[in-house]
Amino acid sequence: MRSLDAIDQAILRQLLLNARISTTDLAAEVGLSPSSCLRRIRILETSGAIKGYTAIVDRGAAEAGMSVMVDITLERQTEDFLRRFENAVRKYPEVRECYLMTGGADYRLRVEVETAGDFERVHTDILSTLPGVRRIHSSFAIRNVLATRARPRRGGAA
Repeated sequence: MRSLDAIDQAILRQLLLNARISTTDLAAEVGLSPSSCLRRIRILETSGAIKGYTAIVDRGAAEAGMSVMVDITLERQTEDFLRRFENAVRKYPEVRECYLMTGGADYRLRVEVETAGDFERVHTDILSTLPGVRRIHSSFAIRNVLATRARPRRGGAA
């Protein structure tokens, strides 16, 4: 991936705040013409800096369910153990995010389940069978505080 300049970074910041912003409005925010802005967006998409677009959905309106944060500690931190774990975890759609971490755990997963009973199945049938797992620590999320983060206003006025 190519290095990102200040304008590319500004485009990405704006898209993180509002992925539905019009090209014209985005261009005005970052100081480009709409055509130059669109060209940069396409380059960011092609290079992989932008991997896709998504909607933040009210889970209560869309479906019942819960997020569980799971810390995984592996038996070893060798390249082979990491690769085997990562290849295996990619197979399960319940695991929505997987981060290689520093600190106490080797990985932090965000698992989406319908009920606590569903998580028990995921824990038993999936997490505990992943290769190289020594320890699993799970925490149920109460709510995502930043899920509906409002777009900040410019100029500091509230």
